[in-house]
Amino acid sequence: MTQVVDTVPELADFRAEVSSWLSSVLPPRPAPSPEDRPDLAVFRNLSDEDESALLDAVRDYRRRRFDAGYGAVTLSVEHGGRGFPASFASAIAQAEREFDVPLSTELISVTTGLVGPAVAMFGSDEQRATYANPLLRTDLLACQLFSEPGAGSDLAALGCRGVRDGDDWIFNGQKVWSSGARFADLGMLLARTDPDAPKHKGITAFLIPLDLEGVEIRPIRQMSGGASFNEVFLHDVRVPDGMRLGDVGAGWKVAGATLAFERTASGSVTRKKGGSVAELVALAQSLGVAGDPLVRQDIADVYIRSELRAATADRVARAAAAGISPGPAASVGKLMASDVLSRIGEIAADMLGENISARVDDDLFAWSEHLLGSPGYRLAGGTDQIQRTIIGERVLGLPSEPRENRDQPWSGRDKR
Repeated sequence: MTQVVDTVPELADFRAEVSSWLSSVLPPRPAPSPEDRPDLAVFRNLSDEDESALLDAVRDYRRRRFDAGYGAVTLSVEHGGRGFPASFASAIAQAEREFDVPLSTELISVTTGLVGPAVAMFGSDEQRATYANPLLRTDLLACQLFSEPGAGSDLAALGCRGVRDGDDWIFNGQKVWSSGARFADLGMLLARTDPDAPKHKGITAFLIPLDLEGVEIRPIRQMSGGASFNEVFLHDVRVPDGMRLGDVGAGWKVAGATLAFERTASGSVTRKKGGSVAELVALAQSLGVAGDPLVRQDIADVYIRSELRAATADRVARAAAAGISPGPAASVGKLMASDVLSRIGEIAADMLGENISARVDDDLFAWSEHLLGSPGYRLAGGTDQIQRTIIGERVLGLPSEPRENRDQPWSGRDKR
């Protein structure tokens, strides 16, 4: 059957169309009230019951958005999307700011922005038919099973083993920092399937149901209070070969594309994470220090950095709109996003002094949540050090870091 390609509309017409649809399904965003408690947490601190309720609300909205044709606009038509430039996704996010859209979660972002597109791009026809649309529509939720205790920044050094057994694979190992795993239906797993190949070439990607026998999920309590991250243990977990994503040994290619999606999302100006410059200004005004020249200088500095971050994200979006993959340039936006979050927290702590830790009975504690959560954002989506290496090598063209063991078998790593 010949597939009909969507005609790309004018961006302004599309934005108006989205706004019209949003007005038919959601009320306008309510005006801020003095009674509102600021949401400045980088990683939310929610009970399992509140997390489930939040997921139910956002999934209901995401399903309606997907059914209306606004759920996967940038994916190619071949992969189940509309093939529109990235600027159209930004237009949707901008239009949503005017309406009372349910708050999203990391699990929703991973499902629709990372795993869903990865299945659409790399999955077999059967996998696409079974999983791609349910993931993009949030009928199914999926987490990443990438990082490991001994392979965080150096993801290619992962050791979770996948052994072929007839038409099945058997997995043993541990994964860590998996956002939302306790509420996910599926996990996108990277496993070592050929220990005698170099570390980047012996990895294969899979989808695994998380209700299988042998899967154990434990929450990780963060210093900011929440437990959105999890560690996942796999004990003789048996999965059919039909759940493999891509070719055997091609997992690094799948991972690279997925991580590029993640860095683009992490550095996007449309995602509210922690406190903003506007909220920092409001804090200075409430404390009566808005006229202090040192405070004004600090806020001006982080404002400039925030605007540069927005301009960088816009440049990446415009490149994507021209059909250019964000690739390593997405690392710039991710690095700047982490920097701005950390600086905002540091400035707030300087203004609050001892109250950043002593005042836990009013809205000022929200800044404690920001301060304690922002260091984690330097790790999420790839550490700052990894982003700098990518920028140095792939954007600036600087000499590569020494990698003597790059082409040696992973199984010989302890002998080097």
